[in-house]
Amino acid sequence: MDGFSWIHPALFAVGAAAGFVDAIAGGGGLLTVPALLAAGLPPQIALGTNKFQSSCGTALATWNYARSGLIDLRRWIPGIVATFGAAVGGAWVVTLIDPSQLRRLIPIALGVIAVYTALKPDLGSTQRPARLSAAPFGILIGLLLGFYDGFLGPGTGSFWMVACVLLHGLDLRGATGVTKAMNLTSNLASLGFFLTAGKVDFLIGALMAAGQLIGAYFGSHLAIRNGARVIRPVFLTVVFALALKLAWDAFSP
Repeated sequence: MDGFSWIHPALFAVGAAAGFVDAIAGGGGLLTVPALLAAGLPPQIALGTNKFQSSCGTALATWNYARSGLIDLRRWIPGIVATFGAAVGGAWVVTLIDPSQLRRLIPIALGVIAVYTALKPDLGSTQRPARLSAAPFGILIGLLLGFYDGFLGPGTGSFWMVACVLLHGLDLRGATGVTKAMNLTSNLASLGFFLTAGKVDFLIGALMAAGQLIGAYFGSHLAIRNGARVIRPVFLTVVFALALKLAWDAFSP
């Protein structure tokens, strides 16, 4: 895009809205990827630019959660390393294998998560005993979801949230903090591939990143202050919306 037009403030606003939602429950890509495509960016550049701008908002949200004491990043170093390595592996494998068949399973899995969460109103309301401690949990789930994020990606944050609650016993605030750190890790791994291939529009990315930072700041602080009371309804909305969108993409003619 040459020159300044109405699309630039619109992209900034979308970045801010996406950063706000993403800092609370993930799913900001539901807003930003269609906006980038509507702005006329080719699909690969839209995806690369999306990774660039979303990583900025996720980094700020992660910092806010860590600063508030909801995540001790040192405890999660094994999981971060596993997630990064697996995401690089997933991004490489997707260049060799067509993931189209897997796309039909993801909305079903997300639908199950949404229904299960809706039927369990106390899910993540308080911390519970962990079935797996931080290191083995981070390595195991980091390998699985890091690879998935590099290979395909949609719903990764939702899967992390549920895994943190069910397997590591975190409440929704703590689960959101861990999810942000792991999302940032796999996003940076994927971003490296897009940067190497020259598939990032830095001007549009910087514009949306500015919005992301504003949205992530307010979204993360709102989630930290209010916990499950805010995170749960936003999480359910995002997961249902993402499941419906992916189902439409996968099964429509």
